[in-house]
Amino acid sequence: MTQPIKVALAGAGAFGIKHLDGIKNIDGVEVVSLVGRRKEPTQEVADKYGIQHVATDLAESLALPEVDAVILCTPTQMHAEQSIQCLQAGKHVQVEIPLCDNLADGLRVAEVQKKTGLVAMCGHTRRFNPSHQYVHKKITAGEFSIQQMDVQTYFFRRTNMNALGQPRSWTDHLLWHHAAHTVDLFAYQAGSPIVKANAVQGPIHPELGIAMDMSIQLKAANGAICTLSLSFNNDGPLGTFFRYIGDTATYIARYDDLFTGQEEKIDVSKVDVSMNGIELQDREFFAAIREGREPNSSVAQVLPCYQVLHDLEQQLNAS
Repeated sequence: MTQPIKVALAGAGAFGIKHLDGIKNIDGVEVVSLVGRRKEPTQEVADKYGIQHVATDLAESLALPEVDAVILCTPTQMHAEQSIQCLQAGKHVQVEIPLCDNLADGLRVAEVQKKTGLVAMCGHTRRFNPSHQYVHKKITAGEFSIQQMDVQTYFFRRTNMNALGQPRSWTDHLLWHHAAHTVDLFAYQAGSPIVKANAVQGPIHPELGIAMDMSIQLKAANGAICTLSLSFNNDGPLGTFFRYIGDTATYIARYDDLFTGQEEKIDVSKVDVSMNGIELQDREFFAAIREGREPNSSVAQVLPCYQVLHDLEQQLNAS
């Protein structure tokens, strides 16, 4: 494909804007349609980014013959159905994490992707962040092997707000969204499937209907282990912090910054063409379309993560 890839982006909120900012830096890609829940704010974002077509219904954008691919930044509960909708319309699709909020839906997406042969990718951004890429390169070079990962995913989100401090139309979830990042990354970095998983959770929020605190333990087939702590109650530094404990080194990853175990900063600016994980994720999506190949973080590759989340949910429901 030598023509520009023409994209429809669904979801004009905080994460949709992150994708629009990343795509600005990618040659040969044009966002031609923006889909949002409400017309006026969606039009404002479209005007800012020079997007000509605005819709409040994804089907309207999918009907545009010029659209080659879709990026979904919509509420979690819509991800699987909309991914299938895009594939069945003949469009490549990248769906933001999580792929689904139940395993059956994820399996359906994978089945439709296999039938269509189109690119279907999930936004597991940690695979693309330069800090984690640096560690991955050490692993693939045989210079580092994970013994343990300790991860903290902490937010202060006792009300239903998004990353921009705006009210959400849906409810976020520690297990099906935030744990998905680490469950997938642990298996990816360990280079080994997860064979054991345990979870406990705190009280269910009376209004949001979700657990606000959770602890997860994982073990890979090669013996590596992972401990993940998650909270929406944390009134302190926010975000996800990773400690890689290995056979030759310790690394601490804080978003796109990487440090040794002794807090010495590691320069990761030359790891890839950008320091923006979302942009790098989008670059992989468009490269896979052009090259007719499976992308890193394809639906097929991340599906084992959702099997683990399903098993953990069953475990939590039974306790």
